[in-house]
Amino acid sequence: MRFAIKTGSGHLVVVDDAAGDAGPRPAELLLVAQAGCTAMDVASILAKKRQEFDTYEISVEGTQRDDPHPHVFERMDIIHEMTGDDLDASALSRAIELSATRYCTAAAMFSAGPAELHHRYLIHRRDGRPDETGEAVVTGPREDVGTLDEERVAAIGALSGAAR
Repeated sequence: MRFAIKTGSGHLVVVDDAAGDAGPRPAELLLVAQAGCTAMDVASILAKKRQEFDTYEISVEGTQRDDPHPHVFERMDIIHEMTGDDLDASALSRAIELSATRYCTAAAMFSAGPAELHHRYLIHRRDGRPDETGEAVVTGPREDVGTLDEERVAAIGALSGAAR
């Protein structure tokens, strides 16, 4: 099966099933939406914080429930991978946290359902310093991310401050 779908903004998207392979599967587009939504937020927040980076790659992997139908996502791992010698890990972690808990519509939708979203980051340094990794925030399942209390946000921030 293959369908061409025109979005509300006038763009054409082709979706397909596994047999046709003429376009992405609908479930894959959900992961693309999560990646695009949070990437735009994070890049924008970092620009406002005057945090410069050379490259930014984001990957989203999802685990779907096998049975019963529908095969909803139960977990997503979102990895933000950046290169930047002067990029501050705490600023990146905070940008990811803000996207996950305030701005990203896709993250809010998934967190309100059965999915657990794990946002992690990896910063590559080209100047000899070691790479930095960390987990910025975990949201869901069935969580209204718009109502996270200040105590929880502070706890998440404290955890993300410990870069590995």
